Amino acid sequence: MLSLLQQNKLEAAAQLVQAHPLPLSQARVLLAQGETSAALAVLERLRQQMEAKGWQDERLKVMALQAVALYSIGEKDQAVHVLGEALLLAEPGGFIRMFVDEGEPMRLLILDFRLWIEKQAREGHKSIEYVDKLLAAFTPIVPMPQSAVSNHKSTMVEPLSQRELEILRLIAKGLSNREISRRLFLA
Repeated sequence: MLSLLQQNKLEAAAQLVQAHPLPLSQARVLLAQGETSAALAVLERLRQQMEAKGWQDERLKVMALQAVALYSIGEKDQAVHVLGEALLLAEPGGFIRMFVDEGEPMRLLILDFRLWIEKQAREGHKSIEYVDKLLAAFTPIVPMPQSAVSNHKSTMVEPLSQRELEILRLIAKGLSNREISRRLFLA
């Protein structure tokens, strides 16, 4: 569904939401249609449901989308507040992809959040490193052809080990730190 919206196939996404009424997808379509108030109403009900059930991962997805929706209608302070709450939930799990998937509006909101932290003279703020990691994740990775990688003579003082290369491949696939450590059996 998200990929349909990213491809600007709004009509197909709207049809999919009608066939499979999933609230988060419904809110995404409403936002794409410019019906932000309706989307925020859906998201608020969904957030309350997720909080009542104790489903933190789902609540986090809702909060990220809520923050983007609020930001899109100029409610910058409220958007930064909701994003701050979401980041507090997300940081221990190392969640990155769910923020990056929201695209440029989320990147701009995270930048504003970072500026807010600096303005509050909170440079020692616990989340600053996590925020910087999120912002770095928005930088597009341009893949090199395999032939260029294998034929390229490393200019590094100490080339990366096979294990380090394996970790980089998993990072490039968008896996979180927790997922990578599970795959590689790291402590």
